[in-house]
Amino acid sequence: MNKVERRADTARILGTMAILTGLLITGVGLATDATPVKGYFFAGLLVIIGSGLRLEAAVASTRAASPSGR
Repeated sequence: MNKVERRADTARILGTMAILTGLLITGVGLATDATPVKGYFFAGLLVIIGSGLRLEAAVASTRAASPSGR
């Protein structure tokens, strides 16, 4: 496993964790009605950042797998 693949795997894992954390915050907040608006905003940011990290990992792994290596 080279450096690019390792970086893509790390970004993919962190992205998944961010998405799951954001969804967990939202789920608990909706179930308990105890989460302020700031909590939902933070959860939304986590989901957006997690999606971006997973997208970056997908692009990086595609570039690493391409024949030109660029």
